[in-house]
Amino acid sequence: MNKSTPGNALKGAALALAVSTVLTACGGTDSSSSDAKAEATPSATPATEVRNPLVATFDGGLYILDGESLKLTRTIELPGFNRVNPAGDEDHVIVSTDTGFRVLDATAQDFTSIEYEGAKPGHVVRHAGRTVLFTDGTGEVNVFDPADLSKGKKPQGRTYTSAEAHHGVAIELAGGELLSTLGTEEKRTGALVLDENDKEITRNENCPGVHGEAAARDEAVAVGCEDGILIYQDGEFTKIDAPDDYGRIGNQSGSDASPILLGDYKTDPEAELERPTRVSLIDTEKKKLRLVDLGVSYSFRSLARGPEGEALVLGTDGAIHVIDENSGKVERKIPAVGSWQEPLDWQQPRPTLFVRDATAYVSDPGDKALHAIDLETGKKITSVTLPESTNELSGVVAGH
Repeated sequence: MNKSTPGNALKGAALALAVSTVLTACGGTDSSSSDAKAEATPSATPATEVRNPLVATFDGGLYILDGESLKLTRTIELPGFNRVNPAGDEDHVIVSTDTGFRVLDATAQDFTSIEYEGAKPGHVVRHAGRTVLFTDGTGEVNVFDPADLSKGKKPQGRTYTSAEAHHGVAIELAGGELLSTLGTEEKRTGALVLDENDKEITRNENCPGVHGEAAARDEAVAVGCEDGILIYQDGEFTKIDAPDDYGRIGNQSGSDASPILLGDYKTDPEAELERPTRVSLIDTEKKKLRLVDLGVSYSFRSLARGPEGEALVLGTDGAIHVIDENSGKVERKIPAVGSWQEPLDWQQPRPTLFVRDATAYVSDPGDKALHAIDLETGKKITSVTLPESTNELSGVVAGH
């Protein structure tokens, strides 16, 4: 499905993507900025085939691009603030719109009829052959096999509704357990785990401001807290405290190639926008947390994992900082874009990092550009200039 890369890097990439969850972070509780009913309007019937599609959002629509050449193959008009995540198969992308989650067949370059309606569609999580959608406005969780999306109708799957609606996240484990966050619109407190029949197995409410998730090797699943991180593994929760009274880990990225998770790290609860320079590395085996100071700031769209599990952070210096997740050492810096600053409004464009196999895709909204970079050599494979500045960036990723 994806671009072929020789050697161990490709094997590592496939493994890393096998059960890792995609970083589906956000900087606020709203998933949309418009109350109008979003109507998608394709620009024209696609004239060219698209390989390993990428999907980028811009103000007013979506771009579909060829993942190898970066050629823009189709533009779809779609009002509102839209978000994109891999659906979990080789064809589809989940688009969070004003009206709910919609399924885009990126290979066919058009929306399907499949939609999960609901206010404030939030996190999309892929793990253990299942894709999980969490709708913040209703607290509804939908679980399905992404392979069923190709059948052209809404997949039959599991549905669970949280006790109260909140900005949350859920993930289904290989054994059928469902981990889902706990909270209300005003306060989020932790997570619970249900068996395959939705009977509660355990819960932990020692995770204030719970946000985001990631999975590491041996199915260690973590959610972030305002004072550390909460890990669920082998039927038990373990809390790892931050070294600061307020040490918020809200966005994480995992890899099945490593027991160590990459997270952000913020220490100022009063900041309108904190521009942190430190990231967190969470060892889910040793239950320890390490902080790494990059010397430059980054944003919630800056975190990713490399094909061997290495931690990747797109800094405001324009470089991808490659961190050895075991030692915490920044091994090298790969030039990607020019220097930038994170905007105050989390919905405004900023450079975004999306990694697939051994290729890093980096958007540069200031120059309306998108670059493909080989992580092994550090060299740019190709670049493209687009009609409008892009915001979110994702693509098809099969296997999880």
